[in-house]
Amino acid sequence: MVLAQLARIQTDSVADRLREFYHDVHLEIVAMSTTGDKILDTALSKIGEKSLFTKELENALERNEVDLVVHSLKDLPTGLPVGFTIGAVLKRENPYDAVVLHPQNAGKSLESLPSKSLVGTSSLRRAAQLKKRFPHLEFKDIRGNLNTRLKKLDENNDFSAIILAAAGLQRMGWEYRISQILDPEDCLYAVGQGALAVEVRARDQDILEMVSVLHDPDTVLRSIAERAFLRHLEGGCSVPVAVHTEVKNSQLYLTGAVYSLDGSDSLKETMQTSIDSDNQTNLPIFKLKESCVRRRYSDFEWLKNELERDSKIVVPPLPGKALKRQLPFRGDEGIFEESFIEERRVGLEQFINRIAGHPLAQNERCLHMFLQEESIDRNYIPGKV
Repeated sequence: MVLAQLARIQTDSVADRLREFYHDVHLEIVAMSTTGDKILDTALSKIGEKSLFTKELENALERNEVDLVVHSLKDLPTGLPVGFTIGAVLKRENPYDAVVLHPQNAGKSLESLPSKSLVGTSSLRRAAQLKKRFPHLEFKDIRGNLNTRLKKLDENNDFSAIILAAAGLQRMGWEYRISQILDPEDCLYAVGQGALAVEVRARDQDILEMVSVLHDPDTVLRSIAERAFLRHLEGGCSVPVAVHTEVKNSQLYLTGAVYSLDGSDSLKETMQTSIDSDNQTNLPIFKLKESCVRRRYSDFEWLKNELERDSKIVVPPLPGKALKRQLPFRGDEGIFEESFIEERRVGLEQFINRIAGHPLAQNERCLHMFLQEESIDRNYIPGKV
């Protein structure tokens, strides 16, 4: 069975990341196809099945034929079957949509295309937004993998342009085909677009531990908000739901919208919430609702060394003592540059958040002491809480 080129590239990228952390690991990639890959003559919105791109893969997980599955997060339903969980969400790539023009339209944009030009897209979300934004254009469903859709564009004159996810084109090495990146004002993106997720069996602690090193905290935070919004609306491929999220100055901003199929009606709202930058967790094993402690870099080094006593715990790296090649000081005042301090804070926060969510590390006595005790007793007795 041939694995689609983009799916293979995405799977290989996850495997390569795992090999960076586990040099001796043996990973075998199993080629599989899904219902969504096979049905190419019907619009996704008309098929109606939410697990179009996941069901067959989850069946293989359940039968222990594979140990983890790589998904485009946007294809993963917000409600997973019992027994499965998202083990990791990798750092998000470009989440925006891209315009690829027919060669004869080189140098143009959607706005400058002639009236009645036909634009291809497989997404109701894109079509609904762009119909309203560019009323002089016409839109038609186009199915198939990236290679197929680009071939349909290039080899006949039916379409003046097609709309694709920028991340997919970039992963394939086809950035040069991108004529225009659509701004949020023109087209909000799909929930989870641009991010890869690793789905595993919920009770497989060894695999959960292994893939946890791939987690990107910022992407996870934004993805949780986006997927919660979609879940609340009970949306899927048949509902034009779109989002845009941004983390800025300890605030999470989410713009969410739902559209009528023709784009004439829509509801759109922007919400924001504060992001607590303290090292806190809502895991029930941590008894204190809130903890405020002061820690030096050497304390983080101590925690890392203590956790590494257990060979089963893969401890993520700490940010280096010097995050820049040049000395991180202001010469006139002899103190750290603000940018260096912020980079260090973010790096240490990501480290502790990954540790606090680690299925094995979260029970270690040293971690509880690090997060909750005013001072660290370095003569403590190692063990579990």
